[in-house]
Amino acid sequence: MVIQQKSMLQRLKLLALAGVAAVALNACASPRGAGGGTATPDFSSMSNEAKHAAVQDLGAKYQQKPNKQTAIYFAAALRAIGQTGQAVSVLEQARLQHKNDEEIALAYAKALAADGKFNRALNILEATIRPERPNWNALSVKGAIYDQMGQNARARELYNQALVIAPNQPSLYANLGLSYAMSNQLDQAEAALRRAVSMPQSTRKVRLNLALVVGLQGRFDEARSLYARELPAEDVEANMAYIRALLTQQNKWDRIKGSS
Repeated sequence: MVIQQKSMLQRLKLLALAGVAAVALNACASPRGAGGGTATPDFSSMSNEAKHAAVQDLGAKYQQKPNKQTAIYFAAALRAIGQTGQAVSVLEQARLQHKNDEEIALAYAKALAADGKFNRALNILEATIRPERPNWNALSVKGAIYDQMGQNARARELYNQALVIAPNQPSLYANLGLSYAMSNQLDQAEAALRRAVSMPQSTRKVRLNLALVVGLQGRFDEARSLYARELPAEDVEANMAYIRALLTQQNKWDRIKGSS
């Protein structure tokens, strides 16, 4: 089934950067012993009010004591409200104090990518990822950047490398699923997202992305049911309207109606 790729790519690129897979670029827990370190809350899943409150709180703490953890938290919260340039600035200052710190470098790469500075972010990651001791989170962030650049197959190679190191990380399957969706491989996208959803650490955002991918395949009742588990009724219908509008723009709506 041939569809117009550009519209889906543009929308799912935004989801991958600010949504789940968003997961790779958002602040997420990185367990020690799995190639991670400082665990940070997932600000992206918070309400707008909570995000702005976190920015205010962390900004005050950063002004009082701009240590490594506060810098990483503050930058992640800034990215969650779209203040990507400010997040970059915070981490540029942190790098001056922690020049060889892997966690600061990774947070800096995330901020650069969120700010659209993909090549700079990749350069940071190339200098950070050690072939003899690869960091699954760094590989995932690198993959998310390649997805943003439209190099989906290359991104999936990195996610699969990361899964060898951290096979129980739902964020990796979530990113893999969105990567498949961005190249219109919706069956594979659904399989990866369902794997992510089945894991204990899975987030609400991953479940919403699964609903989106199910809806894009024309299974509207199932998509509505998945949304209804996570959202109030008015938001469910808004999401369903979004899916129908996206399918209409891709010239798929008539074909789905005709086959149902």
